[in-house]
Amino acid sequence: MVSRNKRIVAAFAAVAAMGMGLAGCGSDTAGDTKTTDDGGVVNITYMHRLPDSEGMTLVNDIVAKWNKQHPDIQVKATKFDGKASDMIKKLETDVKSGEAPDLAQVGYAELPEVFTKGLLQDVTQYAEQYKNDFASGPYSLVQVGGKAYGLPQDTGPLVYFYNKAEFEKLEIPQTADEFIAAAKTAAAAGKYIMSYQPDEAGNMISGLAGASGGWYKVKGDSWVVNTETDGSKATADFYQQLLDAKAATTNPRWDPSFDASIKDGSLIGTVAAAWEAPLFMTSSGGTGSGEWQVAQLGDWFGNAGKTGPDGGSAVAVLKNSKHPKEAMEFLDWFNTQVPDLVSQGLVPAATTEDAETPSEWSTFFGGQDIMKEFKTANNNMGDFTYMPGFSAVAAKMNETAAKATDGSGKVADIFSDAQTTSVDTLKNFGLSVSE
Repeated sequence: MVSRNKRIVAAFAAVAAMGMGLAGCGSDTAGDTKTTDDGGVVNITYMHRLPDSEGMTLVNDIVAKWNKQHPDIQVKATKFDGKASDMIKKLETDVKSGEAPDLAQVGYAELPEVFTKGLLQDVTQYAEQYKNDFASGPYSLVQVGGKAYGLPQDTGPLVYFYNKAEFEKLEIPQTADEFIAAAKTAAAAGKYIMSYQPDEAGNMISGLAGASGGWYKVKGDSWVVNTETDGSKATADFYQQLLDAKAATTNPRWDPSFDASIKDGSLIGTVAAAWEAPLFMTSSGGTGSGEWQVAQLGDWFGNAGKTGPDGGSAVAVLKNSKHPKEAMEFLDWFNTQVPDLVSQGLVPAATTEDAETPSEWSTFFGGQDIMKEFKTANNNMGDFTYMPGFSAVAAKMNETAAKATDGSGKVADIFSDAQTTSVDTLKNFGLSVSE
């Protein structure tokens, strides 16, 4: 099984907004770009990790539009190319020295950890006026304990990719029982309508299970942990039945064997995050171009029409920003520049306008407006929040998930191990836990 790093590298190259690899970070020159106000002008600094590649609307060009329209609030953007772990270390150092930026892009899974380290500023009073510009699910991911620390930028709602030509023989099942029956029928013919991806358990399976109810809450001064919810049990049962019947592929997502299963036509359906669209096209090598489609998840995981998150990022206001009001004003504007963000490969969290599906995506997905499907998924996202140190939980989930592929473990073990690891990790942070 390939390392978690391959997932980060692969997604960053194509969409720049994937899971934990996309937490934004500061620049080595953050202290030099932080300016003082002069002549009534408010100066804001914004650190990002967007790709800024050829053919995209560059972040500096987007910011230039803001600066031209808002002479009293001037923004300077800087790009950081380091790892997510480097981001947290640098922000800690820069906040202590007073040299941190006003705004920094932070992955949803990292935001609670950055919060716990005391690096963020409560901007709930400003965020409230902008919350309706974003889907409620992504907006919940910038909150800890009901307080907001920034605004969502892009998302990774889970959806279903399927080969329409192959499914004309099956029909898309709506219930778990219908799906399992259809999967068995397809498997008997050498086709698979679902993949079980052990290297994505911490991201995908947590999102599927969390669609029907969050795992982590803050009550008083304690974290309340429950990773073994009804949704988790439904998800475990669903996948266990498929594995027992050998009716799902078990290739790790970031292993060449997964790509091979698309290219040879055996994999004809899978749960995927929205940001996977261009990656999936690459994985396919063009096989089935024009035949694939995107659909919302059926009620297969006890999710009652909801979906969950897999990746995406927010932009947070750092603790020592002297101008949180102006920073949030810019941030709302920037995160609602939908066409510009799409050019960067993002699936925007904003609901202010519809994102247009890039032509090459439309060609592969049979002319379908898949961005419209992603918007629907955004609006159907359940409220799910992460805990500080979730990366440790995700790593343990991946490890346990791999054992279910050879029968040495059960899918349900993923969630019991997530419970134990969550509690231990929070305690290691010195935090109070109520189980």
